[in-house]
Amino acid sequence: MFNDDTLSPGAVWPLHPHRDNEVVTYCAGGELRHEDEHGKGGILRMGWAQHTTVGRGMWHSEINNKPDEPMRFIQMWFFPTTHGLEPSVEQKKVEKADRTNKFLPIVSNSHPGALHIVSDAAVYSCFLEKGKKIDHKLQAGRGAYFYLLDGGPVEVNGLRIPKLGAAIIKEEAELHFEAKKDAELLLVEVFLV
Repeated sequence: MFNDDTLSPGAVWPLHPHRDNEVVTYCAGGELRHEDEHGKGGILRMGWAQHTTVGRGMWHSEINNKPDEPMRFIQMWFFPTTHGLEPSVEQKKVEKADRTNKFLPIVSNSHPGALHIVSDAAVYSCFLEKGKKIDHKLQAGRGAYFYLLDGGPVEVNGLRIPKLGAAIIKEEAELHFEAKKDAELLLVEVFLV
């Protein structure tokens, strides 16, 4: 699952249950406050990420932490390779400079410094400046989902992707990105079944 959601000022997505999945949340604007049934969680600002291992089950809620402006967040669900895990929540503070003109791994099962995910997946964040180009290699048997959160357009292997556009990428060993205007990008890399 890959959702792009906006909560109005002060809005609350009330406590709701999940089981045996991993949730990656990326704050795309405003301030997101996350809480589980025990009141544990944290606040995410733009560009920051959170990884939740739901495991054997948990209840959680998403809250717009600001009473006077909307909050936008991207939420991705992954199926873990192991079931019945201990529930946990961790988050990563990411500054714009850390992800400018490069794909920064924010969630991964193999990149040091990224939030750890059990699933065979990785999530990268990038702020790509106008006129800049970056490349990304995919190993054999892996695919990607590219999403243009804001700005752009961006060309991916010659295909023009507009703002809020997406592309499913399979059977490509190398990806070439070029920003026609400043752009906020997410790239999700997964093992192809």
